[in-house]
Amino acid sequence: VQLQASGGGLVQPGGSLRLSCAASGRTFSSGTVGWFRQAPGKEREFVAARRSGGSAFYAGSVKGRFTISRDNAKNTVYVQMNSLKPEDTAVYYCAATLRNLIQSSATMAAAYDYWGQGTQVTVSS
Repeated sequence: VQLQASGGGLVQPGGSLRLSCAASGRTFSSGTVGWFRQAPGKEREFVAARRSGGSAFYAGSVKGRFTISRDNAKNTVYVQMNSLKPEDTAVYYCAATLRNLIQSSATMAAAYDYWGQGTQVTVSS
């Protein structure tokens, strides 16, 4: 199973980016997909997750600005990031598991079995 993240880049504060994560090898239509991020010198932190069936969870720092979605037909998950701030600068990782996680588990990196390679997002003027 491979997850391939893409879409990162340099954007000005207030701008938008959409990250994509394409899965190959098996489908995750019945499981949970998520995004985490890691800034230099910091721990990896939860950003957003979406369960099979539609429930989505967000970190408080991104709620209202980020939207996670999935296209099961394409086996791809997205995160639309709007109103970006310098503190959103980090390497963003997608993750997946075949389990349909409850919210408390979906925010934990250890609950995911598959990880993408990361894509850099830099928010700077």
